[in-house]
Amino acid sequence: MINVIGLGYIGLPTALMMASHGVEVIGTDYNRELVDTLNQGKTTFKENGLDDLFAAAVKAGIKFTTEYQKTDTYIVSVPTPYDKFSKKVDPKYVIEAVKEVMRVCPKGATVVIESTISPGTIDKFVRPEVEELGFKIGEDINLVHAPERIIPGNMVYELLHNNRTIGADNRKIGEKVKSYYASFCQGEIVVTSIRTAEMTKVVENTYRAVNIAFANELSRICRHDSMDVYEIIRICNMHPRVNILQPGPGVGGHCISVDPWFLVGDYPQLANVIDASMKTNDTQPTFVLERIYEIMKENNITDNRKVGLYGLTYKENVDDTRESPALQLLDVQERHLARPLKSFDPWIKKDIVPNQAHDFQQFVDDVDMVVIMVKHSHIIDNQDKLKGKVVLDCCNCLSLPGVYHI
Repeated sequence: MINVIGLGYIGLPTALMMASHGVEVIGTDYNRELVDTLNQGKTTFKENGLDDLFAAAVKAGIKFTTEYQKTDTYIVSVPTPYDKFSKKVDPKYVIEAVKEVMRVCPKGATVVIESTISPGTIDKFVRPEVEELGFKIGEDINLVHAPERIIPGNMVYELLHNNRTIGADNRKIGEKVKSYYASFCQGEIVVTSIRTAEMTKVVENTYRAVNIAFANELSRICRHDSMDVYEIIRICNMHPRVNILQPGPGVGGHCISVDPWFLVGDYPQLANVIDASMKTNDTQPTFVLERIYEIMKENNITDNRKVGLYGLTYKENVDDTRESPALQLLDVQERHLARPLKSFDPWIKKDIVPNQAHDFQQFVDDVDMVVIMVKHSHIIDNQDKLKGKVVLDCCNCLSLPGVYHI
C-alpha cells in the first residue's frame, strides 16, 4: 500500500492515477475539510478529466484520511514555499511530513518526496532530521526524490505521458519506486541520484522562466520605441533555429515563478542570468499596471473603478490562482493606496479579492476599459461583448480591431 501525503494539485491526481491503475492507495491530508469533501465523492479543484479519474480511483478502493498510515511506501507531496528575502527554499512542510511518517512507518519503509525542492535539500535538511530521530538511512528508512512533471489544465494527460525521474540512494529501491510509477506512466522513467533528480526539476522550470523573461523584456523594448513585438517575434520565429515565446502579463503558478529562485538563493554569486530573468518576470505586472494608466490617460478614463481585470488565475482554463499575475498586479496597486480595479474570472466562484464580479455581463457593463490578463477560452468565445470598450489584451488572444497590447 502507498500512503500519499498531501492531497493538493499534485498529490491528489497522483494518488488517483495510481489507485485507478491497481495500486492500493490511501491519501492523507491534515485539512479535514478537504478530506471530508473527497470522502463525500467530490473533487476539490477543477481539472480536465479529474472527475472521471476520481470516479475510477474510488471504484478501485482509494481511501482518504487525516491520519498517516503504517505501510512500506509513502509519497510526500506538500508545498515548498521560498523565502522572499533570501530566495532559498523553505522545506518546513517536507520536514514535518517526513517526521510524521517516521512516527508510524515500519523498519525499511521508503519515503518518496515529490515536492519540488532545491538541489541538496534532502542532504541538508531531510537526512539530518531523519538521523536525529535515530533512523539509519538505507536500513530503517529509504529516501527517494521523484519530482512531479505536470501542469494544471493538462494534468491527467501529462501524468500518463510525461517522462519521469526517480532519484535514489540505492538503485534497487529506485527501481522499486519506478515500478509504482510505471503502473500508469507511459513515458520513460529514469533512475538516477537524489541530487541529480532535485537539480533536473529546478533546471527544467528555470529554462522556461528564462525564455519567458526574454519575451517579456522584448515587449518592454518594443513598447519603448513603438514597435510591434508580436510581429517581430513572428518573423524571428521563421528562422529554423529561433523559437521565441510570447510575452504576457507576468508569470504565475508554483513552478516557473518560484523554483528558479531556489538556484538564486543557493548560488547568489553564480545564478546571474537566472536572477535577472526572475526580476524581469516578477516586475512584468508592474509594467502592465503602468501600461493601464498610460491607456487610461490616452482615453480620458479618470476613474480606475471603470477599469476591470479579466482573469485572476495564473493560466488559462484552470481555477489555480497561485502567484497569478493579476493578483501580483493588484498587490502592487494596493501598495500605491489606490482603489483596487474591478475583476472577473469565470473559473473563480468565491470572492478572493475586493471588487470582484461574478457575472460577466455586469462586469463588462460596469467598466469602460477591460484588461485581459488570462486567455480563458471564455473570453475568446465572448469577445464580441467587449465592443465599444477600451481593451488592453495582455495575451494577444483577441481578434477585435483597435485593441491595445503590452
